[in-house]
Formats: sequence, C-alpha cells, structure tokens
Amino acid sequence: MNLIISLIVGILFTASVYLMFQKSFFKLIIGVILFGYATIFFLFTVGGITKDSPPILSAQQASEGIADPLPQALTLTAIVISIGVQIFVIVLLKKVYQNLGTEDLDELNTTDKID
Repeated sequence: MNLIISLIVGILFTASVYLMFQKSFFKLIIGVILFGYATIFFLFTVGGITKDSPPILSAQQASEGIADPLPQALTLTAIVISIGVQIFVIVLLKKVYQNLGTEDLDELNTTDKID
C-alpha cells in the first residue's frame, strides 16, 4: 500500500512541476493546487498509514500502539497553508486578467502595456 501511495505522490509532484513550468497562468494555478495535494499525501506517507489509536493518553497508559500526532499536525498545517496559497493565486490571476486582459506569462513579462 505504501508503494502505491508513494508512486501517486511522485506522479502528483511531477505533474505539478510540469504544470508550473507552462506559459499559462491558469496551468500555473492548477500546478500549485496539485503541489499542495502532493505535499499532503507525502505527509500521510511519511507518517505511516496505521490503524493505531488516537494520541490521547492518560497518566498511567503506555504509549505503545498510539499513532504519532506530529504527521497529523503537519498535515493540518499543510492543508491550511495550501488553501491560503490557492486563494491568493486565484485572486492574483483575476486581478492580472482584469488589468492586462491576458493570462499568458510571456506577455506579462513586459512593462510596455502598463498605463
């Protein structure tokens, strides 16, 4: 199971980097979103996919058979950060398209069209 998820993570990272290198701003956004999903799946894989108990312990309980809470916390943090980045990039695309009328990154490289 870990091998399949690792392959999916590799494919998602590869596809996201490929999309981020394209000339279209829209494809850049899709690449950023895929990169966020790949990061979340990577954190799941690194944390280990187990059916252990949640990390809630009493004073006398041993810590054996308890899931590690660090990957869970990192995953929640990655989700929040990726949502923030996605919102920022979508608003940026909207403003660029409203002001310049294009989403082609090669056309955005020049300052001649700015009034």
